[in-house]
Amino acid sequence: MDSYNRIAPDVTLGEGVRLACFINAYGCRIGERTKIGAFVEIQKNAVIGADCKISSHTFICEGVTIGDGVFIGHNVTFINDKYPRAVNPDGSMQTEADWKVVPVRVGDRASIGSSVTVLCGVTIGEGAMVGAGSLVTKSVPPGELWAGSPARFVRRAPDAPPAAEPPTE
Repeated sequence: MDSYNRIAPDVTLGEGVRLACFINAYGCRIGERTKIGAFVEIQKNAVIGADCKISSHTFICEGVTIGDGVFIGHNVTFINDKYPRAVNPDGSMQTEADWKVVPVRVGDRASIGSSVTVLCGVTIGEGAMVGAGSLVTKSVPPGELWAGSPARFVRRAPDAPPAAEPPTE
């Protein structure tokens, strides 16, 4: 099966990582015991923690950091550019020097449902959940369940600890 994967020599794989077929990974780091499904691309400078499950057909671009114990559903797409263009105003092809990576962070034990798109510059907090088919345009606080397009607060995640009460004076 390994003959159908393209795992570049500059990829750091933790012990016990399990890879399905048809994976393209380069310049990234994948933590211990993480499982990567088929047809996943993981670009340079992406970091995936330990004990994660990355489902098939997912795109993890440069600038994405995923914590430990994270679930990523099928067909999840991360975005790292606010103003994507193929060419500059003068018509010349853009290079890496012509744009800036805008990072995305996914906290430990977060869960992202299938067919979610996560825009750049957001954080999905520790233990948060994002419902299937959502478009994440704002940061999702820890322990909250968000869904919709654009994604918005629904309720506390089922296994999240109660929200901290604001201090009283």
